[in-house]
Amino acid sequence: MISENGIIELQHKTDSGLGARANIGIIVLRTDQTLEHEFRTLLNLEGVALYHSRIANEMEVTKEMLAKMEADLPIAAALLPASFNFDVIGYGCTSGATIIGEEQVEKAIQVSHPEIPTSNPLTACKAALSALGIKRIAFLTPYESGITTMMRDNLLENGFEVSSTGSFFESDDFVVGRISAESILESIEKVGTRDDCEGVFVSCTNLRVASIISVAEDKLGKPVTSSNHALAWHLLRLAGIQDCPENAGRLFQKQLKGK
Repeated sequence: MISENGIIELQHKTDSGLGARANIGIIVLRTDQTLEHEFRTLLNLEGVALYHSRIANEMEVTKEMLAKMEADLPIAAALLPASFNFDVIGYGCTSGATIIGEEQVEKAIQVSHPEIPTSNPLTACKAALSALGIKRIAFLTPYESGITTMMRDNLLENGFEVSSTGSFFESDDFVVGRISAESILESIEKVGTRDDCEGVFVSCTNLRVASIISVAEDKLGKPVTSSNHALAWHLLRLAGIQDCPENAGRLFQKQLKGK
């Protein structure tokens, strides 16, 4: 058929789109330089589609700034179109989930996406450590002491033991995103070598950890995970994807506990 202006009307079919197996949404901090890059590697799976939304935050990481994000979470979540039929949606901020509260984060996201499973790096960390079967961990952060202490207390209250804690004491999120992978690897080795440590968790979605997970595990002989690493794994498992990408470390060889 040819229209009045001479354009040929072509026929088309539709399929299930890029996310034939799963559609995953993620809310990323405005200041984050790392999460999207690491997720492109960790979630590079056939039939798995990843869609981003950004949420406003300040470059200086403080408890007050983190708390303010709670009001903007429903707005950022709404930018992920419900018509995409998300299987799971994540909020990419470990410290934010600590200050706001994991349940409050989920409620804020579900304002626009009712009943869609959600995760965040703190919740994902706990699920990851449980799947790995470890309780005694070394804990590494970039944060000032107050935020680091709150996160450590949260883990302790949830039945984990923290044998050692290290921090870069850096509150400028721009600088955090530029901390070298070599520095992070050296720090993982420093906090994770104790005999009473069964594994290491590196907190902060802006730290570049995913590329050194396997190397760190080889050096320590113990599981290592991070905010982005654990969150990507948790989002996949919640979406029903059981794949184990190459060189993704011990965690990606695990399923959700009880599954």
